[in-house]
Amino acid sequence: MNQTSIIEFIRDTYKTNDFIPLHAPTFSGNEQAYVLKTLESTFVSSIGHFVDQFEHQIAAYTGSQKVVATTNGTAALHTALYIANVQRDDLVITQALTFVATCNVLHHMGAKPIFVDVSPISLGLCPKAVDAYLTDNALLTKTGCIHKQSRQPIRAVLPMHTFGHPVELDELSTVCQKWHLTLVEDAAESLGSFYKTKHTGTIGDFGAISFNGNKIITTGGGGAVLCKTTVTGDRAKHITTTAKTAHAYEFFHDEAAFNYRMPNLNAALGCAQMEVLKQHLKQKRSLASHYYNFFKNSDYQFVLEPHYAQSNYWLNAVICPSKEVRNDLLKHTNDANVMTRPIWQLMHHLPMYQDALRGDLPNSEHFATHLVNLPSSPVVL
Repeated sequence: MNQTSIIEFIRDTYKTNDFIPLHAPTFSGNEQAYVLKTLESTFVSSIGHFVDQFEHQIAAYTGSQKVVATTNGTAALHTALYIANVQRDDLVITQALTFVATCNVLHHMGAKPIFVDVSPISLGLCPKAVDAYLTDNALLTKTGCIHKQSRQPIRAVLPMHTFGHPVELDELSTVCQKWHLTLVEDAAESLGSFYKTKHTGTIGDFGAISFNGNKIITTGGGGAVLCKTTVTGDRAKHITTTAKTAHAYEFFHDEAAFNYRMPNLNAALGCAQMEVLKQHLKQKRSLASHYYNFFKNSDYQFVLEPHYAQSNYWLNAVICPSKEVRNDLLKHTNDANVMTRPIWQLMHHLPMYQDALRGDLPNSEHFATHLVNLPSSPVVL
């Protein structure tokens, strides 16, 4: 199989000779009507019924006890980690194979990442690798889990569901319980993905979803915190609305907090997008099957959902037989106006995280040099 045949296959799939993006938003429902309704109401900022409606829709779909909509996925993750009591100089175990926002949140909180390898099954944080790292490098004390060498607290485990494929959450939960750590799910890419029968972001103490323009549904910019209890949900809502106490007209704020509330204008778009989410998921799973059948007898390995999960297949991906083949595929497809992308630079390869603590990362390094993301916009086949 050569690059030309892959390009022809993708063009035939999308039935166009024009530029094919990696993942474009799809507006096929009530988006325009709801946004216009918001403009007519003049309630375009963080107060408006579409914000509440969107939160209820996400909660009903995911099964989360309470959902708090935010300005973006990074704000959602910051809020989740803040409520999880991650503090300055704490350590948080996460994966080097992730989008940079995962680590940027920790950086701006004054916390630091520990990079542990990903699983070849999920492309997300590997529970065996986490437990092995802790066994070699951590101690349980009266005050909690600490890093042997630095004596810093290890506060939480932060897996990211890569391309929407759920990590092994039961096993990670067991490791977190063993080491007295909080599990926070970076579910930015995984709306519509289920671990066994539960939606991602609802098994850890908190989850964070993104609704960026390239996600499976979009609010333009936006995110949401998924909370396991109504108590933590109320707390999340309070600190994302500048910690303003309820009063008919007085402005009293009882702590230093954040202005992270999603605007009503964005939520209106999200409400319409939620109405077509199941249709998008059906089309994307069909597209994934289409890709799988094309690559199954080749030297390329299509990335399938883990056996325990139902993935949203946010971004489809193939593992190339070599780094050289990967580079050729990226060059030829992009030269032909078919947008493909390598996976992100590993976090410890970036200047600001190059000195972070880490374990051995063979799987992460392999995916970083062999994986290519393919066009994944929903399409009718």
